[in-house]
Amino acid sequence: MGRRGFISTLNSIARETARQQRRAEAELRRQARANLQYQRQCEREQRLADKEEKQRYLEQRFEETEDNNLELAQLLESLNGILDHTLSVDDTIRFESLKINAPFEPPPTPQALAKPHQQPQKQDYLSKVKPLGILEKFFGMKKRYEEDIAAAESQYATAKAAFAKAEEVRKVKLAEFLAAQEKARQCYIQKAEQRNQEVDDLEKSYKNCEPQAVITYNTLVLERSEYPEGFPQEFRLAFSPESKQLVVDYDMPGVSIIPTEVEFKYVKAKDSIESKPRKSNDIKELYQDIVASIALRTVHEIFESDQGSHIDVVVFNGFVHAIDPSTGREVHPCILSVRTTRDLFMSINLAQVEKRACLRSLGAQVSNQPQALQPVKPIVEFDMIDKRFIEQGDIISELDSRPNLMDLNPFEFEALVSNLFGKMGLESKLTRTSKDGGVDAVAYDIRPVLGGKVVIQAKRYKNTVGVSAVRDLYGTMLNEGANKGILVTTSGYGPDAFDFSKDKPIELIDGGGLLFLLDQVGISAKIIFPEDFAPL
Repeated sequence: MGRRGFISTLNSIARETARQQRRAEAELRRQARANLQYQRQCEREQRLADKEEKQRYLEQRFEETEDNNLELAQLLESLNGILDHTLSVDDTIRFESLKINAPFEPPPTPQALAKPHQQPQKQDYLSKVKPLGILEKFFGMKKRYEEDIAAAESQYATAKAAFAKAEEVRKVKLAEFLAAQEKARQCYIQKAEQRNQEVDDLEKSYKNCEPQAVITYNTLVLERSEYPEGFPQEFRLAFSPESKQLVVDYDMPGVSIIPTEVEFKYVKAKDSIESKPRKSNDIKELYQDIVASIALRTVHEIFESDQGSHIDVVVFNGFVHAIDPSTGREVHPCILSVRTTRDLFMSINLAQVEKRACLRSLGAQVSNQPQALQPVKPIVEFDMIDKRFIEQGDIISELDSRPNLMDLNPFEFEALVSNLFGKMGLESKLTRTSKDGGVDAVAYDIRPVLGGKVVIQAKRYKNTVGVSAVRDLYGTMLNEGANKGILVTTSGYGPDAFDFSKDKPIELIDGGGLLFLLDQVGISAKIIFPEDFAPL
């Protein structure tokens, strides 16, 4: 090969090498582009997935916020509808509904006990033995056949014995189950008869206006009343058949029952659900509305359910269990007290009233700051009603040594009442005995601002005191220029008397209240009306 040919070959090799190198570089660039495209595609897909995940997360947070607002709205709706809720409910309890009238429903008998075991059949065991054919007989296999038959019969005998034992066990257990079922049926019938007899006794006692039966019935009424979650619904009742007055001491929820949030909002920048706080004045207004609603609702339920017409007057005292922030001690202040008569209350259209205005028209004592636990004085103390008269013929009254107020002469009774208010901190002076509706005693409350002149009348009555006596007291107050009037009786007051005094500075103390006040100052007494009693 010449020099020229050699050079030509080298050039060809160099060009081929260059081409291969360019192809390799092009392939590398292609692969790099493909990898870059794949990476970008993955990034796009990841961004899309992240975006979708973020969108789902945001949707979840918004849904959570909406759920919080929905729960808040439902709570506020239930709080605002406390009074309206009872207006669509008949609160009367039918005594028949308290009875157990449903027939006894026995538990079903287990299938394993109800159905006998499958009895073994001898033929089922014998049929498993292959019968002898001609060839078996020819080859002398009869003995083997007989052994198989004997084995099958033995298996049958064993199965038959096991069946008999299992059936015996089943029958024993079935008998035990049926005996327990019958015992449960007898117990159910006995319980139903006892319960139904108790209901009959309660109905009879209620119709006779026996105090404990009236209290039991009204307890059932108030316990059936449905309130939102978080309401204590604790109460106690006292009933005076003489004045047909029912006193309710009722535990109300504290101001914490009011949600402190107006609404919830999701703040995307902070990734947090934040609440808009409710103004303190709005909390106060809503709480006062709830307190008023509970009082009106309770009185409504008692009067509406009073199928025996035993109650003419209801006194509602609303209390709150709380911790005094200034002392850290538990307190139980009364924040609302109202007394109303049936006729007056049932004339009110509760569906249209403004609750607090309605209470004011009934002469209620309502705390100006119930959320701050500012107390008011109950119109009637529970214990003043709960200390009932001791009826004539009561054995206990013959055993104790307390003086009977009805044994006092008129002057002694008036002196006792005057002495009572003197011991309670008033400067009392007994007046000349009078039967013309005048003043029996004059007392002076020496406290500044709240004090003043008080006129007192004492009536040793057996029968209910009517409205005329209260009118006389009010007229005497005006004539004497007194700040307050107190009427004390050994009996009770009619609804007209309570109606007349509800918006006036008059306090009515019945026999139970008199015994209570005497007890508070260390004087034990009783009230027993003699058959030939003549009023003062």
